[in-house]
Amino acid sequence: MKKMKRTLAAALAMIFLTGCGGNKAADQTTSAPGSEATTSSVSTASSTEAAELDTKKVIEIAAKDGKVGNWGLGNEYEILALLAKYNLPTEYLSQDFTMDGFDDNSVTLASAMTYNELGLVKNSYDGGYGYGDSVNYIDMNDEGVAMMEDNIFTTKKFAEENPETVKAFLYASLRGWDDAVKDPKAAAEIVFEAGSSVSQDHQEYMASEVAKLVTTDTKGNTVSDYGNMDDEAMQQTLDIAKKYVTLDDASAQEKFASLSLDDIRDKQYLEAAKASDGKFNPEKKEVSIQLKWLPQAQFMGYYVAAAKGYYDEVGLKVNIVSGGGDIAETTAVNNGTVDFGVTWETNLAAANAGGMDLLEIAQIYQRSGLVLVYKPENFK
Repeated sequence: MKKMKRTLAAALAMIFLTGCGGNKAADQTTSAPGSEATTSSVSTASSTEAAELDTKKVIEIAAKDGKVGNWGLGNEYEILALLAKYNLPTEYLSQDFTMDGFDDNSVTLASAMTYNELGLVKNSYDGGYGYGDSVNYIDMNDEGVAMMEDNIFTTKKFAEENPETVKAFLYASLRGWDDAVKDPKAAAEIVFEAGSSVSQDHQEYMASEVAKLVTTDTKGNTVSDYGNMDDEAMQQTLDIAKKYVTLDDASAQEKFASLSLDDIRDKQYLEAAKASDGKFNPEKKEVSIQLKWLPQAQFMGYYVAAAKGYYDEVGLKVNIVSGGGDIAETTAVNNGTVDFGVTWETNLAAANAGGMDLLEIAQIYQRSGLVLVYKPENFK
């Protein structure tokens, strides 16, 4: 297939995990111990040919060839758990931030976020590879190894000292997310005008896919209770993280192993925000939230809330701070540079094990956005 011009969008799915993981050279593999009971399932089909392929067979072939790819900077744990599920060595090929390796078959089972790389693989707009429905993918949710991604968090101290501010921020943010998932195209336009890091076409694709992550749980059920912290899904995330995350400090590793959900999340602020009449008296009138990456539809709810004046209505001035800089979102929130942040559950748990005092207050994404995409013809 003829390669097309790549845009920055190819690099945007990677979300850095503070204190966990690390860069590997492109020709190296990474491994971790552990195995689980084997089950077999048929991957979601995008064509008749793909429907005939067995998930276990695809994973076994790619693993044997050493061509299972992942970025290795935070969401490799789902891949490790998936390989262990099928009693395969927990090793993967370090994948770069484009899908060129998938395109040239050096990575035959490649990691992709549904709202980013998968769209680049399938679509033909600027930066896309144009494979359309000829590709198929293995979904971490279907395989039972999903881990919770984007949430809203703050510090325990900030929440205790500023409960009205926290509730007001959640109330307005969830209104923004509600509008965004109901009209992803309009949300994509708002993000694009806010200084999008990707093309408008890709932004619209991202918005439509992000909406699915917010409104569907790991089992495929529809979710209308935005921000819900589902104990089962969060516990699964924590259990997988405990099995595969390795921290440099021995005492932090020991603390990580002992963490419970009550150590990293508190539902009271979300419940109070949803039960309120929308009127608050914030203790702090101006707050900030740091994202995990540059402006894109991954974070569309906050941009929509700001653009439509929802933060203003609850008495807040909110500054949305781009991520991807020198200071990770967990560090920025912990040291008070910003008041709120967007991170993944594993990030937060690892940060707390390392001495931070962070608190998840809403789980925006209800399912994992990670898939392994492949070309059926490589697995005949």
